[in-house]
Amino acid sequence: MLPLSVFSASAAALLHTAARGLVPATAPPRTRLVALSSVPRLCVLDLDECVWSPEMYTLSHMPSRPLIGDLNGRGEGVVGVHSGGDVIRIYPGALLAMQEVADGLHGEMRMAVASSADTPLAERIGRAAMALLEVLPGLTMADLLRRGYEDGRNLQIGRQPPLSSDKSRTHFPILRDACGVAYEEMLFFDDSARRSREGGRRHTAHATHASRRSPAPKVWSDHCGLVAANCPGVVTQRTPRGMQEHEWRNGLRKFAAEAAERGASTSEPSGA
Repeated sequence: MLPLSVFSASAAALLHTAARGLVPATAPPRTRLVALSSVPRLCVLDLDECVWSPEMYTLSHMPSRPLIGDLNGRGEGVVGVHSGGDVIRIYPGALLAMQEVADGLHGEMRMAVASSADTPLAERIGRAAMALLEVLPGLTMADLLRRGYEDGRNLQIGRQPPLSSDKSRTHFPILRDACGVAYEEMLFFDDSARRSREGGRRHTAHATHASRRSPAPKVWSDHCGLVAANCPGVVTQRTPRGMQEHEWRNGLRKFAAEAAERGASTSEPSGA
């Protein structure tokens, strides 16, 4: 597996310091918004058009210049990184989800990535972006993902062997075994576009620009459907236009409801 970033730690730190000016977080951590009876041990995220936009396969330049802005009222930090003429940005619901996990609002929940990045270059661009984009001032996406998994085994990115284009057959079995987390303890977010059945391009904020430089539209898999079918127990939530807050909340509610249902079924007394 490639290292979490193609940049050295010192180079990335220097880039952050120069661009951000070490602006502190001034707003207090958010309070718990949803009371849940059960939360997943592992929240698994797709990347392209779920966590961020644009899709990495459309890019050809390694991330470079950071874009500084507001991080959901938590202070200023790196809200985007330039890749050639494009800017990689995190969707608002994904940023909120990662901030809540960083704040410990969901107990011991950890985060993982299951991304079928098309090419080795797309994977490298994605890993470099994670090392620069910030969740909170001074805390990168890569920093958060390392919590509990310093060796990066929770980051299953790409489709080169042993991975494939089918996350349900490769990414999720690897995550289960490497992280020691059962499928019943996982919550998965994915845009899961189903263009093979519905036709047309996916709706994204970058679709018009991407169409000027991208090859013909690709056919995407319904990863949520495949994972639900082939990895029984995983709770899935689609994010068809990038992860929004209501999808984050709904995913948590679905997980809590299914966990409660499983608990009720196992506690029922057997028949006489």
